[in-house]
Amino acid sequence: MSQLMVRLHIWFLTHTQLPAAAHDEEGQATTEYALVLLGAALVALLVVGWATTSGGAGKIGRLFDRVIDSVIDKL
Repeated sequence: MSQLMVRLHIWFLTHTQLPAAAHDEEGQATTEYALVLLGAALVALLVVGWATTSGGAGKIGRLFDRVIDSVIDKL
């Protein structure tokens, strides 16, 4: 029975074609990856812009100090 299933599977793989929609999606993963990278770069630019122009650097420093102090207090 298992040999029959294997042969049917092999026949199916060698005698069927992918639907047209599958060909239209080639490169989709690459495009999605590029869009995610662009989104991450945009967020990074916004954070850097905020930190350098509106006093965000001091706020980030205070945040890190509070986090480190909190971790030290729990030890």
